[in-house]
Order: sequence, then structure tokens, then C-alpha cells
Amino acid sequence: MSENWIKVYITTDTFAAEVLKQGLTEAGIPAVTINKQLVAYHLGEIHVMVNKTDFDKAIEYIVQNEIE
Repeated sequence: MSENWIKVYITTDTFAAEVLKQGLTEAGIPAVTINKQLVAYHLGEIHVMVNKTDFDKAIEYIVQNEIE
């Protein structure tokens, strides 16, 4: 992954990560998820990443939508 991407959200819930990624994308903020879980056991984290230039907008989106 390019060094221009930065984490804006970490979770263990695959569904929550995908919903956030979709919401950010619909708000015009390109986002990707990186699943670092051991699939068989669902241990580990999922990172939602955005471009560094969109970091502030992504955090604002997360706060406005009360995503925890």
C-alpha cells in the first residue's frame, strides 16, 4: 500500500468496517479496508484507510455520524 494512505478507523467488526468504507466513499472520500484478522478465528483488526489529504474530512465524517 502506498505511503499516502493513513488509518482513520480500527475495528474487529468486518461489517462495521465495510459500512464505514462505503459511507466515506459515498461522501466523496476514497477509502479502503485492510483486514489483518486471522480469518478462521476472527482475531486481529481491520483498518479503514484514506488518503492523507482526506484525513480531516474522514475524521469529520466519523464524528458527524457518531461512529465509535
